[in-house]
Amino acid sequence: MRIGLGAGAPTIDRIIEQAEEAEAAGFTSLWLPSAVLGDPLTAIAVAGRATTTIELGTAVLVTYAAHPLLTAARAASTAAAMARPGFVLGMGPSHDMAIEGAYGLSYEHVGRHTEEYTRIVVAALRGDAVDVDGDEFQVHAGAPTAAPFPVPVLLGALAPRMLRVAGEVADGTVTWMANREALEAHVVPRIRAAASAAGRPSPRVVVGLPVAVHDDVDEAREAAAKQYGFYGTLPNYARILQIGGLEHSADACVVGDEDSVAAQLRALVDAGATDVWAATFPVGEDRRASRDRTRALLEQLVHED
Repeated sequence: MRIGLGAGAPTIDRIIEQAEEAEAAGFTSLWLPSAVLGDPLTAIAVAGRATTTIELGTAVLVTYAAHPLLTAARAASTAAAMARPGFVLGMGPSHDMAIEGAYGLSYEHVGRHTEEYTRIVVAALRGDAVDVDGDEFQVHAGAPTAAPFPVPVLLGALAPRMLRVAGEVADGTVTWMANREALEAHVVPRIRAAASAAGRPSPRVVVGLPVAVHDDVDEAREAAAKQYGFYGTLPNYARILQIGGLEHSADACVVGDEDSVAAQLRALVDAGATDVWAATFPVGEDRRASRDRTRALLEQLVHED
């Protein structure tokens, strides 16, 4: 099973250690949020040189924070700094409270913005000239220097238009708070249909969910609610929770004993996930023991045939 981990730390040194430890344990990827050290690309570039095979990706880099040509250039530079394949650019438009509240930008046409942005970034990373007269961007640039290694682009896509763009233009999606039911009924059929209609390869579906191995499911859900309850208040996540038949974000978390968690993760793969991104969280007073127990199961699953 292709399993990646969430990552993040207050220092570059610790992020390097996280990448080295995850690679040694056999995990296929490590995913860093946009806020890590102010910019995850610096951490990824350094950690990429300290490792050899593990994928290092953003989940996700905020589109509104930079012009698409700049994002493509930074992504190419990160791949060059890693000096090996393995960088994955996950990007998305974030949420209205951040874009309008913090940045003071309009979130009114988020779908249009994201589609034009993605087309520009993908073309620039391929080394193609960019000639776009869109409603959001007017970009006319000669062919840039292509990234020295392929940089897959994954879109943080949950809504129908976003999933179409993820399959038609990008290389897939990286999701958050989408459970098995949401994958089967909504995410996977839409993104696969878009890729097929565009003559694209089958897209990657990287499924991010909080994970904790713990015998008392109610206690685990209570801990999840404290840490992840905020996501259910955001419209994008509230919609995907509803599609999955859930009311609260804690209900999307993968919790239970070893057999239960393993079955839930395998069910995500059966529903169309190509990768699982496990955001482990502790339950109970002994936080280290809790994390170690979850990590042990995930390492076991990584090495399954």
